[in-house]
Amino acid sequence: MTTHHPIAIIGAGLGGLTLARVLHVNGIEAAVFDLDASPSARTQGGMLDIHEESGQEALRAAGLLDEFRTLVHPGGEAMRILDRHAVVHREEADDGDGGRPEVARGDLRDLLLGSLPEGTVRWGAKITGARPLGGGEHEVTLGGGTVFTTDLLIGADGAWSKVRPLVSDAEPAYEGLSFVEVHLHDAATRHPASAALIGGGMFFALGAGKGFLAHHDSTGSLHVYIAVKTAENWISTVDFSDTATAKAAVLEHFDGWDAGLRALITDADGTLTPRLIHALPIGHRWDRVPGVTLLGDAAHLMSPFAGEGANLAMLDGAELGLALAADPGDTQTALAAYEKALFPRGEASAAESAESLVLCFAEDSPKPLLERFASYRQATAIRGRAYNR
Repeated sequence: MTTHHPIAIIGAGLGGLTLARVLHVNGIEAAVFDLDASPSARTQGGMLDIHEESGQEALRAAGLLDEFRTLVHPGGEAMRILDRHAVVHREEADDGDGGRPEVARGDLRDLLLGSLPEGTVRWGAKITGARPLGGGEHEVTLGGGTVFTTDLLIGADGAWSKVRPLVSDAEPAYEGLSFVEVHLHDAATRHPASAALIGGGMFFALGAGKGFLAHHDSTGSLHVYIAVKTAENWISTVDFSDTATAKAAVLEHFDGWDAGLRALITDADGTLTPRLIHALPIGHRWDRVPGVTLLGDAAHLMSPFAGEGANLAMLDGAELGLALAADPGDTQTALAAYEKALFPRGEASAAESAESLVLCFAEDSPKPLLERFASYRQATAIRGRAYNR
């Protein structure tokens, strides 16, 4: 006998869990399916800055904002921007305003998971296919052949969504940039020079077509993304299973860079993890399809240079949950209202992300990024003077 779920959320990331939580607090239960074998099957990444107007709004809708504030990493809103010679061109302290506090992604996910009834998430549930049955109902097939049906199917399953083809034929494209992710553990003790270089918050060291993005994480380690503008196949030419070989290949891109910056590669602990940066087309949208929608990266995958990915996923989840709760008897109207706000919001952030990627790795970098931050400060000062008149 085929199991039926009125609402099925595919993906237990931040967006899918926020949706499940907002539905739960509004008396609507949903089933969440995730391909991971358990909540601890893999690490959840580094630090996130949770924005006041998006991620924090989502947590407020979920009734979790106070609990979230206990997880914030003190000093995480600080920032440093350096050039390839490790000259500091801009430094900002954490002013404590809480507008974009830093939190470990894993801690935030645990908060959301812990707020849901036991059994909400079905772990080890890999989606292999989905098809419409008519009238908005869909059939979903899991690995192993298990099948269920649902009245409302929500794709919160990331960049390579299995649900997206039901509404769109768009696919993510390589953005011309590759990351190599590394960690330097017990930084204060084992890597004090690197810890001092990076500082307490977000760190950028940028040059033409390459650079370092880093921060301290909640465990005391340095979490570093080494960025290189390169062909899509570059990563496949490097044997990342051999750490020494991988370090040498990455270092070749940083000849002439400051020794302290190069040490972020040479002193890295453990393996180097390659990550290609992909994005969906800016302005990705679809016609209204009964009984199915998308949120987060499944809907508007973008590069990380607007800092909006996790924030938008959570806001998407919260707004979809609120729309469904407002009129539970008319799913089609709720989905239409949700998507009407989703599309322009995602387009604006994707455009900002694409523009910021270009700024960060321009030939005269970090100058364009510095000019961008200076313009932000000037605009803020002008607004402040106008307000105080």
